[in-house]
Amino acid sequence: MRLHVASNCTGNVASLRALTRFCPSKPSPQSLHCNFELGPQSRHCQLSSSKGRRLCRTSLVGATRAAALATAGSPQLPQMLQTFLSPAALALTVFSAMAISAWTSVRRKAKVSEVTTQPTQFNKGVLSRCPTINSPYKPFPFLTNGHVETIFASKTRRSPPVTYERASFACPDGGTVHLDYHDLPSNIILPDDAPVLILLPGLTGGSHDSYVRHMVGAASMNGMRAVVFNSRGTSDGAVTSPQFYSASYTGDMRRVVQMVQKRYPSSELLAAGWSLGGNILVRYLGEEGASCPISAAASLCNPLDLAISDDNFHVGFNKIYDKNLARSLRTIFKKHSHLFKGLEDKYDLELANTCTSIRDFDDAITRRTFDWPTVDAYYYGSSSSHSIPNVRIPLLCIQAANDPIAPAKAIPRQALRDNPNCILVVTPYGGHLGWVSGPGAPLGAPWSTQAMVEWMSSVQLELLRSGRSKRMTQQLSSRAIGKVLHNDQQQDGVGSAAGNGSEPQFVDRK
Repeated sequence: MRLHVASNCTGNVASLRALTRFCPSKPSPQSLHCNFELGPQSRHCQLSSSKGRRLCRTSLVGATRAAALATAGSPQLPQMLQTFLSPAALALTVFSAMAISAWTSVRRKAKVSEVTTQPTQFNKGVLSRCPTINSPYKPFPFLTNGHVETIFASKTRRSPPVTYERASFACPDGGTVHLDYHDLPSNIILPDDAPVLILLPGLTGGSHDSYVRHMVGAASMNGMRAVVFNSRGTSDGAVTSPQFYSASYTGDMRRVVQMVQKRYPSSELLAAGWSLGGNILVRYLGEEGASCPISAAASLCNPLDLAISDDNFHVGFNKIYDKNLARSLRTIFKKHSHLFKGLEDKYDLELANTCTSIRDFDDAITRRTFDWPTVDAYYYGSSSSHSIPNVRIPLLCIQAANDPIAPAKAIPRQALRDNPNCILVVTPYGGHLGWVSGPGAPLGAPWSTQAMVEWMSSVQLELLRSGRSKRMTQQLSSRAIGKVLHNDQQQDGVGSAAGNGSEPQFVDRK
């Protein structure tokens, strides 16, 4: 909207003087031509005088006040214009313009995720039942910057109510590992042979994190029992030996799988890991190869190449993440520093207590615990990118193109493309552990939760059809594949009978 007030109008000069009060540069009213441009893209006034042209910026509020004063003193302007320039009407106009801008921005920025895999019959069958992955990724308005999305999700995402049953076991080195089994709500009853999903949170994360809790809840609603593997010292777990965890050490993961197998001997085992948990998981899968007891797995926000990720930590705003994570590691260490007394010859305890970066902590404690000669050797040897060629089970890798912590340039695209067991999905946005998109946005479940549930359910069906299931057919939970079976029947009229008595019961407790 543009309001013209010229010196030759019949309005009083006082109105013109009032108008110029809100501008730092004040030409004489006798030679004044003032254009007020009000709108989301133009919030300034232009003043033209005989001496030249001056540009004066004012706030939207200041412009509104000035226009209102000019209107009040000019009887030549219609009453309808005065009403339109009222603060309430202008605020409504600005809000509507912002809403339209946000809507068009989402439509413009919606993109289909990059999916890289070999077009095997197995992979095509699995992906055909994953609508979230196949549909355009629609970022939430104004959350397309990787840093903004990462911080927004970390600070504002709500955690669903989830309760756990904690089980702990001792390790040969004297350490203790803590598992949190989902204590199912009273209206959900899963059979003893329902698939079990082992979850590995990120660095310093645990079962309390919102992204983990959302996945735990979604798993139970889709026929899977979830158990969270909390790394040593995380999620209030006691540390009982001078050994924490590392990106390379898979011994604890191996024991966790054994413990879960012992508790649920008839269940199909699945696994998913985020960030550093994803790196540990993929390394474990590569070490186990064809003998891996897990049937399928997913890796999310995995740094993959730790040397590249470490370099990335020291660039720009990423230093803030580095310092925050180092602070968390330092806090965990200080709580258990008494375990390291008398080990000054092996560890750099002073650096561990004062570290300001992850690299410092890894140099002081981690690489020395696991006998790496240097921190660079530790990063290179611990990168899960080297394990990709040895993975022999279905593996879904979900990364975000704008992840500031697990950068896209660290993705081993060729290795993932060459392995027929792997599917790489790179979303155009998402940040690190963000993915503020989908039905749960902006404060609920991340986009990745639904994507992972669909893939886990679909891969179970494809394992059953191809005869690759690691458990007997009748021991698969029909609830986990019920929805995709229904979709298959609608698409091609082909479906497998899954009525085997293993279906979970949803009980109304009202």
